[in-house]
Amino acid sequence: MQIVRRRKSSGELGDDLLSRFISESSSYSDEFLRDIIVSFVLAGRDTTSATLTWFFYLISIHPEVKTKLLDELRAVRARGAREGELTVEQVKGLNYMHAALSETLRLYPPVPLQTRACAESDVWPDGTKVKKGKTVMYSAYAMGKSEKIWGSDWEEFRPERWMDEGEFRAVNAFKFPVFHAGPRMCLGKEMAYVQMKTVVAAVMERFEIEVVDEVKKKREVEFTMILRMKGGLPVRVRRKTMMMNDDGTVEI
Repeated sequence: MQIVRRRKSSGELGDDLLSRFISESSSYSDEFLRDIIVSFVLAGRDTTSATLTWFFYLISIHPEVKTKLLDELRAVRARGAREGELTVEQVKGLNYMHAALSETLRLYPPVPLQTRACAESDVWPDGTKVKKGKTVMYSAYAMGKSEKIWGSDWEEFRPERWMDEGEFRAVNAFKFPVFHAGPRMCLGKEMAYVQMKTVVAAVMERFEIEVVDEVKKKREVEFTMILRMKGGLPVRVRRKTMMMNDDGTVEI
């Protein structure tokens, strides 16, 4: 609260998240701003790292996906900034990477179980009656592994299920509720994707990530508030060499 009040009273707003929310509307209360910032900090900390752990494990056992990701990175580099950090537009253009991350989130959602309290008595479309004050839970982890929802190949790590003619194709949020759905949609969804894609691109361009124990060893899931990989993922990291070709493209 002190940080919120100091920022509002100073009148000096920058490009940080809090400043952006303050400048968006003068009607936002201090309590609302506090809750938004705390939500971003808590929701975006362990969830991202847990997802990236599962992501690097999955592409290590699916080298064909890893190859496609590197091909896409080279293609994006060829169309824009060929050196340095990727631009925001280049990151947004990583459609296959977006699909691979979504497929990771389907199989290993960072928050496997969501709990909600019913504010008012209601009747669901299927006739289920829910009374005021009752707790309602749904499992994104179970839904991501449902044959009824995802088909007979639900167990396969297949980013192509998210692609349509080279473009990322989102599915109904109620089918893929990793970021919630409806009016309670996660505020940080787009930021989370940009953050993960930026990190993945930077790591894959610069380093070779090698799983040091048995690659296809089945990983145990640690069910806490965050869906972690039990024991973590032991890897060996080697720096890649990058060469600039005469036509300006980058070869890794």
